[in-house]
Amino acid sequence: MSCIVSRSRPMLLRGTLTTFRRRCGKATCRCATGEPHESPALTFTESGRTKTVTLAASEVAEVTAALAAYEAARAELEAAAQAGLVKLRNRRQGGSGSEGGRR
Repeated sequence: MSCIVSRSRPMLLRGTLTTFRRRCGKATCRCATGEPHESPALTFTESGRTKTVTLAASEVAEVTAALAAYEAARAELEAAAQAGLVKLRNRRQGGSGSEGGRR
């Protein structure tokens, strides 16, 4: 539909931002005797398996913001669900007392 204006939504990501530290295996590399190579990565579960996406340094800020946005949305959803349970319980307690409830 051409009348609908496209809105950009902030990216949401679930998972954990981690830093991989590893040695490349080259005998002449600085990592052989010193600090290992580091690269940022996002880890998450998908179909019961842990998946990893290696990130460029320029993507870390965006991924961090997307992870925070996901946690905020999740917290908001949990709060709304809890409020719904409270409302349902209050309504049932104010009813006739029958287990069937009202329709």
